[in-house]
Amino acid sequence: MATPVSGTQPVIETHELSKRYRGGQLAVDGLSLTVPEGAVFGFLGPNGSGKTTTIRMLMGLIEPTSGAAHVLGRPMPKATRTVLPQVGALIEGPALYGFLSGRDNLLRYDAADPTADPRTRRARVGAALDRVGLAAAAGKKAKAYSLGMKQRLGLAAALLQPRRLLVLDEPTNGLDPQGMREIRTLVRELASDGTTVFLSSHLLDEIEQVCTHAAVMTRGRLITQGPVAELAAGARGTLRVTTPDPADAARVLKEHGITVLESAEDRVTADPPPPETDLADLNAALVAAGVRVRGFGVERASLEDAFVALTGEGFDVAG
Repeated sequence: MATPVSGTQPVIETHELSKRYRGGQLAVDGLSLTVPEGAVFGFLGPNGSGKTTTIRMLMGLIEPTSGAAHVLGRPMPKATRTVLPQVGALIEGPALYGFLSGRDNLLRYDAADPTADPRTRRARVGAALDRVGLAAAAGKKAKAYSLGMKQRLGLAAALLQPRRLLVLDEPTNGLDPQGMREIRTLVRELASDGTTVFLSSHLLDEIEQVCTHAAVMTRGRLITQGPVAELAAGARGTLRVTTPDPADAARVLKEHGITVLESAEDRVTADPPPPETDLADLNAALVAAGVRVRGFGVERASLEDAFVALTGEGFDVAG
């Protein structure tokens, strides 16, 4: 995966970007975002948190109510004609002609691009179809495509030309687990080729597996942003005790000042003990109290732990 280049101009940068729709709904509220060059940047939040509205402003599809957005160093939407030829985008699902085949849809997309060389059009369309796993279905009419196949075709359209920036809004929506894995692999390949990828998702697992950086949105506001590893490290881990004696285990943990989060049939989960607590001594105290310990340890925090703690809202982990 490409390593973000330090000291270079951000590929996407916003300052206090806001969008208020008619009727008063504030969809995006004072967003200041920085996407470094070479990153796979996860834009994470529950559905309805303002992700798609932000992307539409970044792409010049709607005007912000206030604030500023720069993409590839140029102001948007003022520089749309200069910026968009360098950007591949899949937003809110692809717009397809159902009566045309997948291949003919891409040929029409490519013909609408004034920078595209018509002499190499068919070869580029074939390569894009192959890259997203649609070569065998290229001759089928788009109206017969499943939702996942339509997502793949939209991604192929975004890949017809080399791009400095790829913007993907929920790119694995509608895909089965195998298709999701293939899209993740493709994103990693694109990043290794030097493309910056901006990927919005409500799936924590997707962000954790493929992204180098992430930002968290909730109710239109930015909660945090930064390298994925640092975001996860900022959350507390969880103490897990696997035992057929959960009630006794919970009692011993409470006696040692540890907050028990859940006591189930065969396990107890709790806040991690303070740093000065020796885990071996705690395990020994459980055994001395007659607790049959079959598993014991502190699990590191995941993005799910970090983001739920930050937002107070639940996320879908893996669809």
